[in-house]
Amino acid sequence: MKQILKNFLFIASLAIILVACEKKELLTVFNNGVSVTLQSSTTTIAPKVADSLSTAVTFSWSNPNYATDSTRVKYVLQIDSSGRNFSNATSIVLISKSNYSFIAKDLNAILLSLGFKYNTTYKVDVRIVSSYANNNEQLTSNVLILTMTPYVVPPKVTPPTSKALFLVGSATAGGWNNPVPLPTQQFTRVDSVTYQGKFYLKGGQQYLALPVNGDWTNKYSVADNLKFGLANGGDFGFNFKDNFPGPAVTGLYIIKLDFQAGKFTVTLDKEFANLYVPGDYQGWNPGAASALASTAKDGNYSGYVYFNGASGFKLTNQPDWAGTSYGDGGAGKISATGGNLSVASDGYYLINANTVTNAYSITKTTWGVVGAFSGWGGNPDTQLTYNNGKWTGTLTLTAESELKFRANSGWDINLGDDGADGVLEGGGANLKYSAGTYSVVLNLSNPGYYTYSFTKQ
Repeated sequence: MKQILKNFLFIASLAIILVACEKKELLTVFNNGVSVTLQSSTTTIAPKVADSLSTAVTFSWSNPNYATDSTRVKYVLQIDSSGRNFSNATSIVLISKSNYSFIAKDLNAILLSLGFKYNTTYKVDVRIVSSYANNNEQLTSNVLILTMTPYVVPPKVTPPTSKALFLVGSATAGGWNNPVPLPTQQFTRVDSVTYQGKFYLKGGQQYLALPVNGDWTNKYSVADNLKFGLANGGDFGFNFKDNFPGPAVTGLYIIKLDFQAGKFTVTLDKEFANLYVPGDYQGWNPGAASALASTAKDGNYSGYVYFNGASGFKLTNQPDWAGTSYGDGGAGKISATGGNLSVASDGYYLINANTVTNAYSITKTTWGVVGAFSGWGGNPDTQLTYNNGKWTGTLTLTAESELKFRANSGWDINLGDDGADGVLEGGGANLKYSAGTYSVVLNLSNPGYYTYSFTKQ
């Protein structure tokens, strides 16, 4: 038995020695890749429109020498404005490539997408990020700084040769009257292919854009104004058959016309709430009645209404009788159960109504111009005459003068222009005009958006 045990121990010991002496094969060790070296066929790129389909630049780069087959290497070519550290880069993914060429129109599109202006020279950074196909072991190349100038692409819609653009239509403060009132219905020329402006638009109406104020010969319009969603923007063109459809809700809107793309957009800036004023004076039709506006949508409404005689009326919160209608609740209050409100004679009335406090007031007004030329009321105001929705008159100044509009030759109701933008505000800043004779127009017919003009004769 002892001998058997000794033999077992000997064999076990020998096995351990043999295993310990067995030679193991070395594992394969792969070297890391190296950052590629990027080169460009040119450092200054300024193609013309005629070069659109020609090669503008070719980029080439060295082998990163990854351990795997080169057909599995991924390259990302990145382009961005210099100094932004590629934070807004345009990236092009390439597999198993060692060079890439841009034709001029494709490179031009990238430059424009970066916000570059036409025919303006910019510094541009270009680099390559290499990696395995699964994005492992990303390595960044050297950065090339090139000079590039985007060219003007022929716009889809020809911009106005007048380099000006005007808004006209039933949706606007001036209606279809042409020439249109300035500056409230003139676009700003942002650049050679972009025009933009902030405009008052009446809900449910239409408009056009004219290249020449006062001329109906040419227009910018749409092909089909029944297209769904077109009130918010879409395609437009030159002398298309239909008017632009306006938004459904009255308010201030930013309209942008992009002639390059042939697209327009309409963005709400400020929505107005309305109370309509149906009554004897117009056949008790809310949809065709004058209106009051709440520009802050806070229940505080104000507006001007011309009554052609003694008239009863009500206030409705919809252009029909399906909503709430307000009448006279007594003690200077409106009420949904009250009788008719009323005026005793014809005239132009300022109506204020608050649907939160229910307070209201009705003030008959006549309008004039007062200023330094009249001693700010020491002499009579220059009176204006009401005619078809507007107050008009003639004002002669013998010297430069500041002035304002006011009602009833008093200061309780006066209007000035805080922004010098052609829009009047209650108690606003004085207007200023040089010596001369002027045709004056005061338009209070658009509730919450009161405009004026002084045209030198």
